[in-house]
Amino acid sequence: MNNSFSASGKLYLIPTTLGDSDPLEVLPASVQREVERINTFIVENEKTARRAIKKLVPSKPQPSLKLFLLNKHTDPADIPGFLKPCKEGVDVGLLSEAGCPGVADPGADIVKIAHREGIKVVPMVGPSSILLAMMASGMNGQNFAFNGYLPIDKAARKNEIKSLERLSQEKDQAQLFIETPYRNNKMLEDLVQYLHPATRVCVACDITLSTEYIVTKPISEWAKTKVDLHKRPTIFILQKEF
Repeated sequence: MNNSFSASGKLYLIPTTLGDSDPLEVLPASVQREVERINTFIVENEKTARRAIKKLVPSKPQPSLKLFLLNKHTDPADIPGFLKPCKEGVDVGLLSEAGCPGVADPGADIVKIAHREGIKVVPMVGPSSILLAMMASGMNGQNFAFNGYLPIDKAARKNEIKSLERLSQEKDQAQLFIETPYRNNKMLEDLVQYLHPATRVCVACDITLSTEYIVTKPISEWAKTKVDLHKRPTIFILQKEF
């Protein structure tokens, strides 16, 4: 087996908090050390990235930072160039907007290129809303799937919800998904309308924040529950059991 890498610089996958909380409450000291040391970052948004770096390492000089923007507006032809510093022996940090880079995050594109170019990828420990929600749900942690966003179209969404419910029962597999935060309340309403009353649903909202809300119960009980999820980052998990 060839364990060598063609580039001497490494790509560090640097997690951030899931909201406005003290970073040292949810991030290990190793993340702070690397952010203090690294000056070249690939980020989704410059303003929020600078704020996250300053909050983690207040003494770090902002003018020393070199930031590459990776988001939906980035020209795909420019992305490989973001890793040029690694080939010159400079470590680069891939900084997520929230949670862990590469998981429900555009950072996966740059990680794919890093592997292709022989650049060592170093994942760092941090909060993942997907994993934390799964941990707290009480559903099948041995077999689960993350499905991203469900369709917006009403008919397509109904079909997808029912399909995930069938799949969860057939495979004994918890099904996770997310929604744009301002449509969270409508999502819960749709789940109540389309799922079997005995199907369990976990609503995991504001994970790691002071307003954290994580509750699992059958749809029959959700139908009688009032909770406001508007503009609050939320993971939904459903599972219909045998």
